[in-house]
Amino acid sequence: MEDAFRFADELGPTKVIYVYEPVLGLKAILVVDNVAAGPSIGGLRMARDVSLEECFRLARAMTLKNAAAELPHGGGKSVLFGDPKMPKPGKEKLVRAFASSLRDTKEYIFGPDMGTDEECMAWVRDEIGRSVGLPREVGGIPLDEIGATGWGVAHATEVAAQYCDLELQGARVVVQGFGAVGKHSARFLAAKGTVLVGASDSRGTISNQDGLDIDALVELKDAGGSVADYDNGKKLSVDEVVDIECDIWIPAARPDVLRMDNVARLKTKVVAQGANIPATADAEKYLHGQGVISIPDFIANAGGVICAALEYQGSNETTVFEVIEDKLRRNTQLVLDAALKEDVLPRQAAQELAGARVRKAMDYRRWSVFSSAPGFL
Repeated sequence: MEDAFRFADELGPTKVIYVYEPVLGLKAILVVDNVAAGPSIGGLRMARDVSLEECFRLARAMTLKNAAAELPHGGGKSVLFGDPKMPKPGKEKLVRAFASSLRDTKEYIFGPDMGTDEECMAWVRDEIGRSVGLPREVGGIPLDEIGATGWGVAHATEVAAQYCDLELQGARVVVQGFGAVGKHSARFLAAKGTVLVGASDSRGTISNQDGLDIDALVELKDAGGSVADYDNGKKLSVDEVVDIECDIWIPAARPDVLRMDNVARLKTKVVAQGANIPATADAEKYLHGQGVISIPDFIANAGGVICAALEYQGSNETTVFEVIEDKLRRNTQLVLDAALKEDVLPRQAAQELAGARVRKAMDYRRWSVFSSAPGFL
């Protein structure tokens, strides 16, 4: 419990729940960070090495992301310990059991995240009726399938390019983590004239300065393969994706992939953070000092949660794409303008923007950030 309290500040968290059922092999954590604007929306992340700290950081990122996007939702996150590639029956049992354990936690709405997908959200909906990112067959808008997050990343990147005189036509792109977010980011940017020259996943990296075939990479991934299986390119290790020279570098996988022990190897003009918390604070400061524009995660990758919130309100896919484009372009410009004017890092400008919106929402609440009497559970 004391370990949980060391993450607390004036914004939250409002609730931390540990779930443990040894018979089922269920071990999970929920962090509801702030619900001043409304019930929290946040993804369910499944991995062997998730942690309490990661869950706290991701929940706070969701608070800021939802506030920056001016959504009627607070921030939360849940993590489920386990192998996301385990046989489907075992995974379904764990996801359903975790959802059932949170049946009465009305402040949290499940969404998909790394290691979970639309089918997982359908299981959650069946158990407790409270999830987003659902399959079309049950009335959802499958955000990973349509590429909602990648659509937003592409638009944020296009705006950021204007701040470093970068023409998208012919601009070289590298995607670290060629998954649901990464592949769609590459696809939407390619439609604007960019060239994918590097891509990685958990099994390797492929590079070709003449360009990679995005559709071929997607086919490899859909067939259960790796980008490293692609024939027309130079095969590199997973970590060597940082070394591929480019104009736009998109981290779209795990947290803290850019750190002080590797960030100096990165040669790029724009870092568009498709993943949540993909860079340490020191790494972002280093990039800023080098003149690299780093679009903060909760600005650049808000497309997914915007899609989820609109789905929850009953919107359609056409509206989703229009709203994501409008909000991502406007917020990216606001943040980068403020960063230039105040001579601060883009993340600081973004935090001030989102933080002000959270605090304004908190002013209207009887118990400030809390939906009921304050305290941890």
